[in-house]
Amino acid sequence: MIESTLLPEHLGLINGKWMPANSGQIFPVINPSTGEHLADVPRMGAAETAASIDVASAAMQSQVPLETRAQWLMRISEVLLEQKEELGRIITLEHGKPLKEGIVEVEYAAGFFSFFSKQLGEFKDQKALEKIRNASWEVHLRPAGVVGSITPWNFPLAMMAKKLAPAIGAGCAVVAKPASMTPLSAIAFCEVARKVGVSDGMINLVIGSAAPIAETLCQHPAVRLISFTGSTEVGKQLATSTAPYVKRLALELGGNAPFIVFEDANLESAADALMANKFRGAGQTCVCTNRVYAHTGIIEPFVELVAQRVSKLRVGDGMDPETDIGPLIDRAGFDKVADHVSDALSHGAKRLVGDDPARPSENWGCFYPPTLLMGVKPEMKVCREETFGPVVAVSQFDDDAGVLEAANSTEYGLAAYVFTNDLARAQQCAAALTFGHVGLNSGSGPTPEAPFGGMKQSGYGREGGLEGLLEFFEPQTVVCA
Repeated sequence: MIESTLLPEHLGLINGKWMPANSGQIFPVINPSTGEHLADVPRMGAAETAASIDVASAAMQSQVPLETRAQWLMRISEVLLEQKEELGRIITLEHGKPLKEGIVEVEYAAGFFSFFSKQLGEFKDQKALEKIRNASWEVHLRPAGVVGSITPWNFPLAMMAKKLAPAIGAGCAVVAKPASMTPLSAIAFCEVARKVGVSDGMINLVIGSAAPIAETLCQHPAVRLISFTGSTEVGKQLATSTAPYVKRLALELGGNAPFIVFEDANLESAADALMANKFRGAGQTCVCTNRVYAHTGIIEPFVELVAQRVSKLRVGDGMDPETDIGPLIDRAGFDKVADHVSDALSHGAKRLVGDDPARPSENWGCFYPPTLLMGVKPEMKVCREETFGPVVAVSQFDDDAGVLEAANSTEYGLAAYVFTNDLARAQQCAAALTFGHVGLNSGSGPTPEAPFGGMKQSGYGREGGLEGLLEFFEPQTVVCA
């Protein structure tokens, strides 16, 4: 069992109190590297979700001053950084990612609270300077209402931070539903919020099966906005379920990121960026590269550089300081990656690095070796679907127009990356790519200071930047004659 001062209870949080499930039901949290039983957590459902919504709605009746909310956010950021080693350990134990990545995730999460704390002053009420139509006009930014937050397992703390920092900053109370595989990071975060004095009811945590919790969030009239990160399939279900109630949605959905390397690119720099981008979290991120396009003129030396790097990666338990790549989250994830690699090989791709691993017998220990494939074609699953694993799939191209068409030939539009020493070409590519985030000679993902979100079926709404804060406000115009 896991022990931590940040985990005083392995329970949900409603109105500032740690709560079990009404039914008494529990389920285990397992270390995906070792199978160790970390904790038992409550299997909450519709009743606990409805109670949390009522509490959140009541908490918003007495609006907390903007200055106080800004202080909450800054103090949360400070405590997250003070506790980053312990929080990183919790993330690693329940997710499996290397400890160094867990600590970086905590730093990333803290950045959202710090940034939004500093930006709240930009959102004070605005008043028209001149009379319009013989009346005074004021614009007030009101809290959007109770927020339902549904987050995935791949960044269990950072994804909560992206949603809760702007929501609390805007004055919205939150009912948060973490992924069932990684709820301990969410519990630890709630303990941090309690320590810094966030008012009871402003943050409520409901742990359990997705269906009854999501259904209640979708149907309850007090919930006015649902912020969700996850698959496009589930995002569509939320859109359908909330349509009768005209709720607002902020959706960050699936990705299928292209990584384009032109003939004039710095190949060493591109190879380094690809490694850092692709293998973070064992490739289980929505913004990591899924398809690599290398120009015919440089594909062989570029692939050789990548092969050298991939072959040196060490797979193992995330708590081992020598580990570069942890396990896949479960057997279903492992099977999907194995299926994508098998499909590519059966259709003519060549495996330059990696071997066929034995299929794990349990739902943990799902270590998949870093794999490099060459000769990938558009019809292969590794091109058409999001692999979500440590597989680099390389295709070649001859001209700019052709590679941009190939890169855009997906229903997804979350992130893309371009490497070239020609700045004009880079900017032209960015304008042509239908992706919400484009890295030019950079494999960097999102940052708290800039808006991030998808195009096409990768969702709508933005997290980060001033745009991310605006998602949680409702502008109200007041006219006084």
